[in-house]
Amino acid sequence: MTHINRRAFTLSGLAGIATLAACANPIGGEGASELDARVDAARDYLRNNFGGLEELFQNSRGILYIPVVTEAGLFVGGAYGRGALRINDATVDYYSATRASFGLQAGAQQYAHALFFMTEQALSDFRYSPGWAASADLRYATPTQGGSMGTETTTQFAPVIAVVFGQSGILAGASLAGVKYSRIIP
Repeated sequence: MTHINRRAFTLSGLAGIATLAACANPIGGEGASELDARVDAARDYLRNNFGGLEELFQNSRGILYIPVVTEAGLFVGGAYGRGALRINDATVDYYSATRASFGLQAGAQQYAHALFFMTEQALSDFRYSPGWAASADLRYATPTQGGSMGTETTTQFAPVIAVVFGQSGILAGASLAGVKYSRIIP
């Protein structure tokens, strides 16, 4: 009869947990291919419907596409979406966008957005930070403004330009909000 001490029992338990964790690791799953397909659709939608963005596509050092962001709020709100960072139209990393807001707001909506990194420094700051938060440097545009974005002086020299498109739903009010982007494994 074998006698198992606490150390052997603990080590075997930890080995079992590690094995289960490795089996649950999503690497090699279908999450990345599904997310890439959504990113491709968002990219194609922007290119086909907003010709004025072509200068941004040509001059950006990288583009983060978040194809679906779901947002809801009643005084306190939140939003979440996942996407991919593309450099030279190749996916290099996957990210989530988490948004929190507080203020006079009510409703729910879905939208997509793309962040165009116009300088190497902005792209590097984004990629090599533990969690990148949107700041005052970020310039936003809606699809109606997107057609003339290439010539606007307020966005022409901005290091990061966000284009919000494909909105549906209703979210009304005024609030303070912050967005955090974090690297993920889909």
